[in-house]
Amino acid sequence: MLAKIYSAAVYGVDAYEVEIEVNVGAGKSVIVVVGLPDVAVKESKDRVWTAIANSGFRTSRKRTTINLAPADIKKEGPSFDLPIALGMVAVAEELNTSAWGKFSFVGELALDGSVRPTKGVLPVALEARRRGKQALFVPAANALEAAMVNKIDIYGVQNLRETFQFLRGEIPLLPTRGNLTGFFASHQTYDVDFADVKGQGHVKRAIEVAVSGGHNILMIGPPGSGKSMLAKRIPTIIPPMSLDEAIETTKIHSIAGFLDGDRSFVATRPFRSPHHTISDIGLLGGGAFPTPGEVSLAHNGVLFLDELPEFKRSALEVMRQPLEDGKVTISRAAGSLTFPSEFMLVAAMNPCPCGYFGDLKRECRCSPIQVQRYRQRISGPLLDRIDLHIEVPAVEYRDVSSDRAEEHSANIRERVAQARNQQHDRFSRDTKTNCNARMTPRYLKGHCKLSSDSQELIRVAMTELNLSARAYDRILKVSRTIADLNGNVDILPEHVSEAIQYRTFDRTLWI
Repeated sequence: MLAKIYSAAVYGVDAYEVEIEVNVGAGKSVIVVVGLPDVAVKESKDRVWTAIANSGFRTSRKRTTINLAPADIKKEGPSFDLPIALGMVAVAEELNTSAWGKFSFVGELALDGSVRPTKGVLPVALEARRRGKQALFVPAANALEAAMVNKIDIYGVQNLRETFQFLRGEIPLLPTRGNLTGFFASHQTYDVDFADVKGQGHVKRAIEVAVSGGHNILMIGPPGSGKSMLAKRIPTIIPPMSLDEAIETTKIHSIAGFLDGDRSFVATRPFRSPHHTISDIGLLGGGAFPTPGEVSLAHNGVLFLDELPEFKRSALEVMRQPLEDGKVTISRAAGSLTFPSEFMLVAAMNPCPCGYFGDLKRECRCSPIQVQRYRQRISGPLLDRIDLHIEVPAVEYRDVSSDRAEEHSANIRERVAQARNQQHDRFSRDTKTNCNARMTPRYLKGHCKLSSDSQELIRVAMTELNLSARAYDRILKVSRTIADLNGNVDILPEHVSEAIQYRTFDRTLWI
């Protein structure tokens, strides 16, 4: 007796269909799982057998072979429990499962037969729809997440018995309905706003420039100057995600297991702020069975690294690839996985270990050697990938106590959106370049032409500030962004002058 049940597994950020064959043949009573299963899948035979018995079903006393196809891809995780159990019950009761070919099943089983939630349900639902499946059966806790995929019925099941009885036509089940468009539109709000930040007008301007062009930014200032507060509000001025961007971002968070019944879809820009003790794998992604790291969880959003020099040197260096390519490739013996990682890097640090170097009101207790060692923890190649360096001074009392209304994020976001639209039109024929920060040398030559006055400004800056050739390119890109913000077709000397101001830390901190 042979039964075929369809399921799916996640590989990278996408899912692939898994055909589960359960066969009962002659031989002693034993359950054999083949098809490159990992430890969790191998252990499922004991877990599934107990769940079947506790659900009131019988199993075959003959040799049971369970094959997971395709057999050349390693299967991991407990999400095959539910389809394996259904197949075992079907062959034990000699049921024809051909009608079940239009369904797909995922879910982990507890020993009492209840269905526990699992990771990666959204990409599984997308794959089931692509395969033309009529319905997908998932744990009840994951039903709303899967229901964000339309044109396929999603059934959230509580336990094995309920699932089997519905398939036999003994009880009714209603599919879970999700309104993706309505949910997406109603959840694009933030709890924070730039209006909460008192003063720091020049820092807000620098952040506006950085967001408008997709540039990375480094904020340097003493403790309590508002660096973290400013960083947390950066997603509020980035133009809202498109539906495609939201689906791609949600897939990554689903694979990482960050979604639940209360948060079934990611509708706002991600903001990730890992602690400085994070490992290389935690930041980049990886592991025996690679999972997304913080750089991928921040995809289409912001990655905030507070206390930048406190991060391990190796952890910071692995960020070069995602900063350059917008993706992370993780190679293992079984193959390579690629996770998307297009994010805006926002970093913050103190000017010295004690935090008060250069402060006019508090004395710095650090020696010159301590200051130098602290700053040298950040490598030149990483710093070269940060376009704007901005000083964040301590907030004055008159600003904190002022009743003056600060500008709201919505107003800033409108200006940013206008600048982004200009860039979208400029790079509309290039799918790899979507903002000024990613301009290639060819685009720099074509879209960043300077007048003689502007050229003279940069020449003086490179001579006096000892700037590098990379810094020259960064100034051109930031100048192009400032011109876009001001609605100018040509880059004017005042745009170049402002862009140069955002590189002054090349002289003051890093020489």
